[in-house]
Amino acid sequence: MSSISAIALSGLNAASLRLQVSASNVANAGSTGALPNANGTVPAGSPQAYAPLEVVQSASVGGGVQTSVTTVTPSTTAVFDPQASFANQDGLVAAPNVDLASEFVGQLLASYSYAANAIVLKADDRMTQSLLDITA
Repeated sequence: MSSISAIALSGLNAASLRLQVSASNVANAGSTGALPNANGTVPAGSPQAYAPLEVVQSASVGGGVQTSVTTVTPSTTAVFDPQASFANQDGLVAAPNVDLASEFVGQLLASYSYAANAIVLKADDRMTQSLLDITA
């Protein structure tokens, strides 16, 4: 595999992971739970809110990208939902710290990035095929 293909493949993998993580955040945006205590723990028997994730992307030596998945900080925000059985005395619950608008923009960027890297792979394949046709 050429270095061009390796770089494009790392970009494809990164875009795919970004889309997967964003889709999980959107799907779980309404998964509330009990507010944590002062020590950061959720009361026993209470549900825990979904902790949203984010992809950290960095350049690799020699080209391409590396990715890792981390938890968003802060992972929850307090929202008013007095109907929830696990709401505190003020009617507050913990909701995932997910900004749907940012997630949708991120999904669009990931899809464009994926498409661009796929085009690079196709171009590298055509260049390699042309080189093989010349030498044959």
